[in-house]
Amino acid sequence: MLTLSPKAPFLYKPQNPNPKTQHYKPQTNGIYCKSELQSERGLEFETGETFFRHESAKGRDLGVLAASLYNQSKGKLRVLDALCGCGIRSLRYLMEAKADFVLANDANDEHRRVILDNLKRVDRGFGDERKWVVTHLDANRLLSECYLQKDFFDLIDIDSFGSDISLFLRSAMNTLSFDGLLYVTSTDGHSSGGHHPDHTLAAYGAYVRPMPFSNEVGLRMLIGGAVREASVLGYYITPLFSYYSYHGPVFRVMLRVNRGKLLENRHYGFITYCNKCGDSQEFSWAELGQISCSCNGSHDPSSLIISGPLWIGPLHSAAYISEMINLAEEWGWIGNGAETDLEKLLKQMLDESDPRLKSGYIKMDEMASRAKINSPPLRTMMSAMQKVYFSLGTLIVISQGLGATMGHYSVHLTLFSCF
Repeated sequence: MLTLSPKAPFLYKPQNPNPKTQHYKPQTNGIYCKSELQSERGLEFETGETFFRHESAKGRDLGVLAASLYNQSKGKLRVLDALCGCGIRSLRYLMEAKADFVLANDANDEHRRVILDNLKRVDRGFGDERKWVVTHLDANRLLSECYLQKDFFDLIDIDSFGSDISLFLRSAMNTLSFDGLLYVTSTDGHSSGGHHPDHTLAAYGAYVRPMPFSNEVGLRMLIGGAVREASVLGYYITPLFSYYSYHGPVFRVMLRVNRGKLLENRHYGFITYCNKCGDSQEFSWAELGQISCSCNGSHDPSSLIISGPLWIGPLHSAAYISEMINLAEEWGWIGNGAETDLEKLLKQMLDESDPRLKSGYIKMDEMASRAKINSPPLRTMMSAMQKVYFSLGTLIVISQGLGATMGHYSVHLTLFSCF
């Protein structure tokens, strides 16, 4: 258990141990907010001069749903919020997910007053009954201290900036309880777009090149980096859900971490995109010397773009998403007649969770451009395709709208024989 006495050096007289940590000041761009009272899911809190985005509320909703499901199934919930900002995520884990204990950490000790004021909405308690503690340490140092003290957590939330998440993965996994949840965030849109392949190779162990479905590649790059770190430690991970949001951009993934080897190595490989026909394919390590596209009789490799290694397995667990939907309905967050953004997102995740769906998707504009026609309405296009393919005895799986991986209107098309 976490030592809560003053003898614990990293909990006593909190201070910022890293003089290079940037102390963010309020700006007028709507991201760094001046101190004012905010409200989210009925909970009031202050932002102070912390980094805060209203648009990230859905990501916090997803984290709270997952935390509550864990608490219901395990009968316990200890949370480490490694980069807590103003502390709204920590507050929601306490109030909504009914966490037994939350360790809220932010390296910038100038945010202490705001974090304390927000968390004081929950009685802190005393001694071993404490419900929450606030610290101000470098996240890696905090994770390492907890690991050395054998103080493990059921859910670790790391809402990092850029590709910094790669710095925390190993220490976070060491600090997780078995079968624990790791909620990781990246905002590195340039790397997911293939603009810095050398950087992605260093940060995630993947050489990423520009592809038209960079939003999905960013999620697969993030999961793939976690797969690599987990395998070094003798763990394997299971993605429970993946979420892309255009603001930032933001890539969020909820991972379940267990001890053992990756169950299916075929889920860690390479993705290709053909400039000639627009098709995307997946290849295993054993197939590296055989990568080609069937549209090109000469198998000209210049038409192919290859990125990897990445996670090429399912981005969501259908069973888990169904549990999240049921809980959200129970709480009244969805299913009240007016379809909310959260409801649309969860349903989209459920559609995308079919394990037979391959990586990549085709934008409607690209399809119309290749066919040299004007792009028809999306619903008209879907209806026509469903009629054609069902008449041919084929099952069509189509994702549409503002999807969990897409972030724009597009069609994710995969055909399966029904015979």
